[in-house]
Amino acid sequence: MRRRSFLKAGAASAILAATSLPSCKTSRKIPEITADNIPMWKGFNLLEKFSGQTNEPFQENDFKMMADWGFNFARLPMSYWTWGDVNDWSKIDEATLKHIDQAIGYGQKYGVHVNLNFHRSPGYCINRGELEPYQLFEDKEAQDATRFHWRTFAKRYKGIPNYDLSFDLLNEPPNISEEQHNPVMLSVIEAIRDADPDRLIVVDGLAVGRHPIVGFADKNVVQSTRGYDPMRVSHHEASWIPGSDTWPEPNWPLTTDEETVDKAKLRQRLIEPWQEVIAQGVEVHVGEWGAYNQTPHEVALAWMEDLLQLWKEAGWGWALWNLRGSFGVLDSDRADVEYEDYQGHKLDRKMLELLQAYV
Repeated sequence: MRRRSFLKAGAASAILAATSLPSCKTSRKIPEITADNIPMWKGFNLLEKFSGQTNEPFQENDFKMMADWGFNFARLPMSYWTWGDVNDWSKIDEATLKHIDQAIGYGQKYGVHVNLNFHRSPGYCINRGELEPYQLFEDKEAQDATRFHWRTFAKRYKGIPNYDLSFDLLNEPPNISEEQHNPVMLSVIEAIRDADPDRLIVVDGLAVGRHPIVGFADKNVVQSTRGYDPMRVSHHEASWIPGSDTWPEPNWPLTTDEETVDKAKLRQRLIEPWQEVIAQGVEVHVGEWGAYNQTPHEVALAWMEDLLQLWKEAGWGWALWNLRGSFGVLDSDRADVEYEDYQGHKLDRKMLELLQAYV
């Protein structure tokens, strides 16, 4: 991919992408949403575009169900492979962007905030990042492309209120230093704000969302963390976690030969490290959390309730991974759950009611 042709083609694609804005007409009185004043957003991740292996439109009924149940947040982790081309980062597929337009429209219709996230950005993904031709935190080509793609989104959705829409720049950055991470992501923030100065921006913490970014405390962004600790509870027998099939069946609190992890330990690990940036006015949101379907159901629920209590105390919102699927309240395929038939899905009523108790 030649840089000159990328920039020339990219400018043309950006103009094309900016011509199809979703409607943001509304009779609602829209409250002002800023990075230091966000609502208590609680909801789910929707996965139609997260892997890049499928590219289905988002489902309106997901938004309706979430709203009917009292939730107000949908995070859309997406792979740029669904609208772009790994071999030519200047290409933008208009048909896929229209799927995203639809999702924003569904959110507006049902009062569900939509958070657009690059799960795979040009040059980086927590899953199989080596498939990228250049690396985001090393190569200018990937940095240029990431700025171009986010600028395309910023131009396209300028005018959509922050009440309805936010941008989450990069899913789960690696365990690198702020000196390596911050200049790259700050350039992405600047590219978005050049096109849409007021857009609400979310930045995932370092080390796959676990560590706050102290150097971004004054950058007018929300920071996103995770709720997967301890992994022996959240990812028991998860095929993509090496060795997880050798872990003993978990309990809660979790007792191993090395330690006991309980609610107090979770507070120490998941809440206390963020106090430094919170003291500087940073809002924190839990972008992903949950337990895989091989964790015993009662163990998962007990662990989830401790996390929900901690986040309620901290004043943090959250988004379960996922709505439909192996971590979710629908179609999770757990062997130890008595499911309820619900609008063509298998509903885990106990898990749903636990979540609703903290909405």
